[in-house]
Amino acid sequence: MGRFSGKVALVTGSTQGLGQAIAERLVEEGLEGLVVTGRNTERGETVAARLNGECRTVFIAADLAEPDAPARLIDETDRAFGRVDVLVNAAGDSHRGTIEDTSTELFDHLMAVNVRAPFMLMQGAIRVMRREGIEGTIVNIASIASHGGPPYLTAYSTTKGALVILTRNVAHSVAWDRIRVNALNIGWMDSPAEHVIRERFHGGDPQWLEKAEASQPFGRLLKTPEVARAVAFLASDDSGMMTGAAVDFNQIVVGTEPGPAPRPADR
Repeated sequence: MGRFSGKVALVTGSTQGLGQAIAERLVEEGLEGLVVTGRNTERGETVAARLNGECRTVFIAADLAEPDAPARLIDETDRAFGRVDVLVNAAGDSHRGTIEDTSTELFDHLMAVNVRAPFMLMQGAIRVMRREGIEGTIVNIASIASHGGPPYLTAYSTTKGALVILTRNVAHSVAWDRIRVNALNIGWMDSPAEHVIRERFHGGDPQWLEKAEASQPFGRLLKTPEVARAVAFLASDDSGMMTGAAVDFNQIVVGTEPGPAPRPADR
């Protein structure tokens, strides 16, 4: 028996990286039914086939930039399992864009994937939870950039700030249904997507990870398995009645000055 015994989860962006790590963690903790979803059919079918040995798993291909994708995901999850206990909105797009160079098309795309899709997925999941009398949980993967973010992530930071507000509003809206909604503001993470971003937008230095980790207080970037453990905590009964929270999961404390702190011997 695990924390998710008898439960069904829908995890977006679960064909790779953090979403996949979250799906694997929930299955490891006793999940009964799982929907893996993403744009890459080959990866999705591979992940689903591997996890299907431990948990009934289905793959549903979906591009969350498409307006009808969230409703279709909820409908197909409902058709396959008849319930949704856990929704994790892990999919996201962190395409670069400043206040000067972000096009209307890029802004609309980021809003569609990072805000509209979680909104509509929560709407659909909540309807199923209410219908079945489920005291469900929803976890939204936000970002430390929701506090403001760097200049090259203006549009992305805007969407993640909106997702945090959305999390709080929806948590308040469904509190009397005992459906809990929380967000995790993750910091700089070592993931397949980050490697692609470094190659595409930041020069593709093959040693970028080593240099990045050396610049951090804990000597490394966040790893997907540890973030998945935090998501599992928020999605499980272990987090009690916690709802409407936006938890910073980062090694740099928001509001502090950058740079190394003095070591005890130097004080």
